[in-house]
Amino acid sequence: MSQRIVLAIVLACIVSSCEKKPQGQTVAVVNNEEITASDLNAELSNANVSAADATKDVRAQALQRLIDRRLLAQQAKSDGLDKSPEFLNQQRRMNDELLINMLISRQANTAQVPSAAEIAQFEASHPGMFAKREIWSLQQIIYPLPKDASVTAKIAAAKSLDEVAQALTAAGIQFTRANKQFDSAMLPPALYTQLGSLAPGEPFIAPGPDKAVASVISARQSAPLNPDQQRQVALSQMRGEKVKQLLGQRLKDLKAKAKIEYQPGFSPAKT
Repeated sequence: MSQRIVLAIVLACIVSSCEKKPQGQTVAVVNNEEITASDLNAELSNANVSAADATKDVRAQALQRLIDRRLLAQQAKSDGLDKSPEFLNQQRRMNDELLINMLISRQANTAQVPSAAEIAQFEASHPGMFAKREIWSLQQIIYPLPKDASVTAKIAAAKSLDEVAQALTAAGIQFTRANKQFDSAMLPPALYTQLGSLAPGEPFIAPGPDKAVASVISARQSAPLNPDQQRQVALSQMRGEKVKQLLGQRLKDLKAKAKIEYQPGFSPAKT
């Protein structure tokens, strides 16, 4: 057998071995890139569908979504977008966020389950979330932040929403009115107590970056959770707070050990 024939056979074997086939754990091949059963199950999970419960049509639709994404991603790579600074920056950020989320998940799964007494104490310390939870009907005025401090002072001293409107009108500031439903469970305990003790019709102000909202509680509807719901919400909140505390301490320890160097002008302000 000549060397040329031997070389041709070897090359044919190499090419054949590189051509991937949809078999085993590979459910599809797109331009020689595999889509695995694990990829498909993850796609179903992201769509809140259990892989075990997914029908043939649902699985087929999920697979087509994967194939469509793979084709578009391949085209983006062909255009060189995967080498662009914008892609690389966003990829690093997404990788960081994925790793951090996995770290948070691991911390949450390994955190000690609170005792019944601890849960009861947490519920008692958060009345707006549990026993005294309410749905508030709010009347609101939304307005741009005044540049004149005296106008801001008049709004802060207002005893009604009409007085807020009068102060804004006198200053030539346009505003809009709105109505909103608000769940008191969203408030920290101290703020719940503060807002809940306002006199009827007394406004409270929530300033933002460029706008502020003046609100009045026009109606309250009691909406306490049942015991099972209370326990689930309390456990979720307590675990979240515990994980936040653990990660905060971990970050503090990491910063103490890390070597961090700044270019002049970029270092944090000294406190």
